[in-house]
Amino acid sequence: MNQKRILALLLVLVLTLVAFVGCSGPAPAGNEGEAEETGQEADQGTDEKIKVGVSIANFDDTFLMYMKDGMDAFAKTLGSEVDVTYVDANEDAPRQLNQVENFISQGMDAIIVVPVNTQATEPMSNAAVAAGIPLVYVNRVPDYLPEGTTFVGSESIDAGIFQMEYLAEKLDGKGNVVIMQGRLDNEASQKRTEGVQEVAAKHPEINITKVQTANWSREEGMTLMENWLSSGDQIDAVASNNDDMALGAIMAIEAAGLLGEILVGGVDATPDAIAQVEAGKLDVTVFQDANGQGGGAMEAAVNLAKGNAVDQYVWIPFQLVTPENYQDFK
Repeated sequence: MNQKRILALLLVLVLTLVAFVGCSGPAPAGNEGEAEETGQEADQGTDEKIKVGVSIANFDDTFLMYMKDGMDAFAKTLGSEVDVTYVDANEDAPRQLNQVENFISQGMDAIIVVPVNTQATEPMSNAAVAAGIPLVYVNRVPDYLPEGTTFVGSESIDAGIFQMEYLAEKLDGKGNVVIMQGRLDNEASQKRTEGVQEVAAKHPEINITKVQTANWSREEGMTLMENWLSSGDQIDAVASNNDDMALGAIMAIEAAGLLGEILVGGVDATPDAIAQVEAGKLDVTVFQDANGQGGGAMEAAVNLAKGNAVDQYVWIPFQLVTPENYQDFK
């Protein structure tokens, strides 16, 4: 075979190889970009979470922390679907308003509030409604609940009624009763006190002799009870707006050597209170469902964020807790 023919055959072979590589090479850059962009969009869709901001009146309040646990428990049932941010208002109403405004600016999908002052909620409600962000109040009924906001909690007056009905029965319808109030600007304090007074008014020989706040605090409850005992006035029963104050009262009563001589009633049925009922020191409390309220508030917030309908008022009933049935609440 002559040299020219050999060269011609080699040239044909090279051209054939080049054509084959060109046909089987990588996809055009434009197609790669489209595939990558589609994948990113899919990832973003699956990573979206419902963001919920929660402002709690006071992280030092025992019951409110049990209620926060209820919120956490419900959020965990949704897995990674919900991202929750908690902040402590530290019993400061202006601070709480600022927290809600920050949640709005952060683009939260829903907001939950345990109000510091139930008579000062209008600015928070208006700000959330104007921003189109669902707002759920929990535990303490605000005095202003416009369309677009929701309340989850219990009828506060019922707690006072249940508590005082039991105390009145144990007093045989006569005696001097003192009322320990929570914060005076809280709806729960006002209504629970009203419930106690309503029942007492039905018994001509029951006298409400003292009504004073201990600000939901165990320490303040103890101090207030010490002051009342030092006055020398006859006290037959203490109707406390919550368990922490009632437990403080018991500490003062026990220190004075009067345990068993003065009836004491609380509200919330916290584990500490149940232990004191079991020990025979706390005569009665009223179960306020912390998990029910906290979980109900988180459920309402998530549903509203998804655009689902929720009743404006979601009621969680109270239940009386006595030495006869306390084991049902342990």
